[in-house]
Amino acid sequence: MNRDEVKRLLRTQHIETPSWAYGNSGTRFKVFAEPGVPRTPYEKIDDAAMVHRLTGVAPTVALHIPWDRVDDYADLASYAKDQGVAIGAINPNVFQDDDYKLGSVCSPDPKVRRKAVEHLLECVGIARETGSKQLSFWFADGTNYAGQDSIRARQDRLAEALSETYAAMPANMTMLLEYKLFEPAFYQMDLPDWGTSYMHCLQLGPQAKVLVDTGHHAPGTNIEMIVAVLLRAGRLGGFHFNSRYYADDDLMVGAADPFGLFRIMHEIVSASAMDGVAFMLDQCHNIEGKVPALIRSVMNVQEATAKALLVDADALTRAQAEGDVLSAHGALMDAFATDVRPLLAELRDEMGLHLDPMQAYRESGYQQRIVAERVGGTAMGWGA
Repeated sequence: MNRDEVKRLLRTQHIETPSWAYGNSGTRFKVFAEPGVPRTPYEKIDDAAMVHRLTGVAPTVALHIPWDRVDDYADLASYAKDQGVAIGAINPNVFQDDDYKLGSVCSPDPKVRRKAVEHLLECVGIARETGSKQLSFWFADGTNYAGQDSIRARQDRLAEALSETYAAMPANMTMLLEYKLFEPAFYQMDLPDWGTSYMHCLQLGPQAKVLVDTGHHAPGTNIEMIVAVLLRAGRLGGFHFNSRYYADDDLMVGAADPFGLFRIMHEIVSASAMDGVAFMLDQCHNIEGKVPALIRSVMNVQEATAKALLVDADALTRAQAEGDVLSAHGALMDAFATDVRPLLAELRDEMGLHLDPMQAYRESGYQQRIVAERVGGTAMGWGA
């Protein structure tokens, strides 16, 4: 692929930032508060707009309900548009209420299940009001002990809740169904892996697709294999990008294993799926600044994508067909070893952006301004 084609594709890439990453967040042991953190969803949008202005490829921000609940969602969407961004995926929260101790949509209590489903349906309505085309579902449901509940019955309850929600979606909306190997349930999660998610998506219909969170797998899992299989089936809906060392660490994407991120992006590029998959970040920034961390994360995804686009596809295909193992591997390694920062700087210059978004942020004075202005009120985030 020539340089101009690489830049054309990079220019069209969209990387969604999550509203919750702009607030105070961290581990279940401690959340360190930071000055200048947003106090309202509107201020989160201000920060997201800043990330987009400096990177040029982050035009949407995901909402988490009820963390981002407002009185008028149409007004929130209008405000976002005025700032140069749009509302992205709507993420329900069915894991923090005391009622969900034994599960939400899979709870043995029908009243609790009804409460959870009503919230999912509420999020369908919020998506309509904000113009969002995506619902992103993650369930903390599961059990801690053998015999605690019927595993099969819980799958039936999950299928029923998803089916009711799916039926309420308009034709242009996609349900993204996320999975997680463990935590908070440690005996079994009701959506523990991509296969379970895929099975439910098949039963629901074509508007249901699998969401791959890169931190939700056992150590050593070949995530690009999962990506390739789901792409082949037409059921890869998108990613929640982050990095992990041990479990669901939610560190900045590309920080722990940049080669792993490159391999994932290679599968996307080789399937010509750049514009058919939702690239979303799902991260918690506990000790680093929120806005610059998201700028850096967007840049990391861009760099991995650029390297994937530079793979010599003809040489790779030829080597694979000839059984030339080392040449095939070398085609990937040559692309991964390429310093793509000059190419990305050239692209940003053509887009009218600063060549280095991180430097641009430092020079903008934005961090100093929000620290000075966001005094009083309650910072958004979740406590520990």
